[in-house]
Amino acid sequence: MRRPATIAWPGWRHLPREARDTLFLLAVIAWTVLPHVGQLPVWCTALTAAVLLWRGALAVRGAALPSRWVLAGVLLLALALTFMTHRTLLGKESGITLLVVLVALKTLELRARRDAFAVFFLGFFLVLTHFLSSQSMVIAAAMLVSVWGLMTALVLAHMPVGQPGLDRAGALAGRFALLGAPVMLLLFLLFPRIGPLWGVPNDAGAKTGLSGEMRVGMIAELAADDSIALRVRVLSGTPPPPEQLYFRGPVLTGFDGTTWRVGSPRFASGATLARNLRPIGEPVELEVTVEPSRLSTIPALEATPALPALEENLRTQLLDDLHWITNRPLAERIRYTAPSWPRFAHGPTEPTLGLQDALDLPPGFNPRTLEWAAALRRDPRYAQADGNTLAAALMQHIRRENYSYTLAPGLYDEAQRGTAIDEFWLDGKAGFCEHFATAFVVILRALDVPARVVTGYQGAERNPIDGTLVVRNSFAHAWAEYWQPGQGWVRADPTAAVAPERIDRSRPLAPAPGFVATAFGGVAPDALLQLRALWESANNAWNQWVLNYSRGTQFDLLKRLGYASPSWEDLALLLIVVASGLSLAVAGWAWWGHHRTDPWLRAYARVRQATAKRGIPVHDGMPPRTLAAALRARHGSAAEPAARVLDALDRLRYARADAPASRRRQAVQARRLAATAVAALRPLKPHTSPSKMPVAASR
Repeated sequence: MRRPATIAWPGWRHLPREARDTLFLLAVIAWTVLPHVGQLPVWCTALTAAVLLWRGALAVRGAALPSRWVLAGVLLLALALTFMTHRTLLGKESGITLLVVLVALKTLELRARRDAFAVFFLGFFLVLTHFLSSQSMVIAAAMLVSVWGLMTALVLAHMPVGQPGLDRAGALAGRFALLGAPVMLLLFLLFPRIGPLWGVPNDAGAKTGLSGEMRVGMIAELAADDSIALRVRVLSGTPPPPEQLYFRGPVLTGFDGTTWRVGSPRFASGATLARNLRPIGEPVELEVTVEPSRLSTIPALEATPALPALEENLRTQLLDDLHWITNRPLAERIRYTAPSWPRFAHGPTEPTLGLQDALDLPPGFNPRTLEWAAALRRDPRYAQADGNTLAAALMQHIRRENYSYTLAPGLYDEAQRGTAIDEFWLDGKAGFCEHFATAFVVILRALDVPARVVTGYQGAERNPIDGTLVVRNSFAHAWAEYWQPGQGWVRADPTAAVAPERIDRSRPLAPAPGFVATAFGGVAPDALLQLRALWESANNAWNQWVLNYSRGTQFDLLKRLGYASPSWEDLALLLIVVASGLSLAVAGWAWWGHHRTDPWLRAYARVRQATAKRGIPVHDGMPPRTLAAALRARHGSAAEPAARVLDALDRLRYARADAPASRRRQAVQARRLAATAVAALRPLKPHTSPSKMPVAASR
C-alpha cells in the first residue's frame, strides 16, 4: 500500500529563502487577523485559517500554487457566505469579513513581487480596521507588532539578492519606524481634529450599563460586570467618604407593577416639580471620565449643578430630578471637570401638584404588601406620621426582621400574578438593592408619601497606583427618595439597613470566583488585585493622554505656547512650520551623511599622500594592493614592510562588517594600519622624477 505523502520539516535554518519569507508573512497575517476572531463569522475564521495553513504547506513543500479558477471559486463562496451572514456586501462588518478573506486568498497568488506588495498594503489596511471596534492599549500594542512584521516583510522584498536574515531585516524595519516616530508624534499633537473626519467610531468600545428603566433583578445582573464605568480624580476640596459617593443616574417614577421607568409628567409644565437645588457646605472639585455606555445619561456625583461644555454637538441638560442627560448616546469616552456638593437639598418644600406622579401605584399588584402598609398606618404611632418617621420605621423593620442582601435571592412571582414584592417583603426577605428600593418606595406610596427610585452607582475603590477612584459597573445601585414637607426630596437607602458595609465601605457583592482565580488567590491573595490596579492605571493613562487627546487639548497646548485665542488655522500653520523645519533638518543630516568620508578612505588617503612623496604616482581609484605592487617595483625589498601593511589594508576593506560594532572595529584597524604604513614609508628615499611603472602593476 502506498503511504500518504507527508510534509517533511527541514528546519527553519535550512528552508529556502522564499519558503522562509512566505512563512514569516503568513505568521504576521495570522497575528493581524487574530484580534478580529471574536467578531468574525465562524466560517470566515475557519476559511482564513485553512487558506493560511494551505499556503504554508505549499511553501514548505515547494509545490505549485493553485490555479486562478480555484481562487475564483473560493472567492465566490466567500461572497455568498458574507451576504448570507450580513445580508449585505456593504458596511463595516461585511467589509471587514471580505477584507480578511481577500488578504488570505491573496497569499495564494504570491508569484511576483507586485503580488507581495499587494499583500503588504492589504495587511496595513487590515491593521486600521481594528480601530473601528476598539482603541484599547492592548489592540494598539498588538497592531504595533503587526506593523513591524509587515515592514520587515517589505524590507525583505526589497532585498532580492542573497539570503538576508530576519533579524537584520527586522532591525532595519525597526530603525525606519523609529525614524518616522517623530513625524507621527508631530501629526498626533498638531494635526487639527476637525469633526466628523477625526473621531472614535460610534460603536467603538461602547457598552450598556445603567438604563432608563429597571426591572427587579436587573441591577443584580450588573454585579458580575467588573468593567469600569467611571474614573474620578479629586482636584480640590475634601474627598467625600464612601457613604456619600452616590453617582446619580436615571430617576424612575413610573411603575407598572414589574418595571420602573423614567416618568412623564401628566400635568402642564407649570405644575412640574421645580429643581430648587440648595447646596450645603463646601464643594469638591472632581475630574470625571465616563466610559462609553450607548446611553444618553451622564452619571454625576450628587449633586452637580453645572457641567462644562463637552464635545462638539454633545449638549447636556440637567433635569428637574437632578439627572443629567445628553442629546445623543455616549458612544465615546468623555471627561469633565465640575464642582459637586455631597451635601445638598432639592425639590419643592411645599406640597405641589406634580408630586402626584410619585404617588401612583398600579391597581391589582402586591395586595399583601399594600395591606401591610395599611396596617402600619393604623398603628397609633404612625397614624399621623410624616415621611421621615415612616422611612425610619421601614429601616428599623428591615434591621429587625433579618432581611438578607444577596445576588441570588431566587425568583419571585414565577406565576406572574403581580406579587413579586409580596413574596420578597413578606416571605423570602432576601434580595438585592433593587428589591429593597422597590419595596421601600411602594410601601411609602401606599402610605401617601411621594417616593421614587433613583439608579446610579454607589461607592468607589481607590487605585493605589495613581490614586484615582474607580467606579465599576458592579457598583450599580438603586436607592429611594421620598418627599418631606419643608425639606424636599430626601435620600433613603434601605440597603444600608441590611448591608451597611455595602454603603460605608464600598463593598458590593461579587459573584463566586472561577477555578483559576480561586487557585491563584490561594497562592497570592493580593497579587491579582495589584496586577489589576497596575493595568487599570496604565489603561487610564492611555485613555487620558491618547484617546482623550481632543481639539480642546490641542488648543490648551497652543495656549501654553503663547497663543492667546488659538484656532485650527493656528494648529495647521504651526504644523506646517514645525514639519518644514524637521524636514530641512533631516535633509541636512542626510546630505551630511552622504558626503562625509568613509573612515577607511580617510586612513587610506594619508597613505596615498605619503606614498606620492616617495615618487610613486597615485590616483583616487588605485586600490592598496596596486599601490603595494608599485612600491615593490620601485624600492624592492626596502618597501616590503609598507607593502605588507597595504595588503592588510586591502584585505580589511573587503572583509565582511555587517554589524555596527564590526564597522567600528574596522575603522579603528584602518587608522592603525594607516599609521603603520606611513611610518614604514619614511625610510624610503623620495624621488624627484618618478619613472614609469610596470604595466602589470598599474592594472
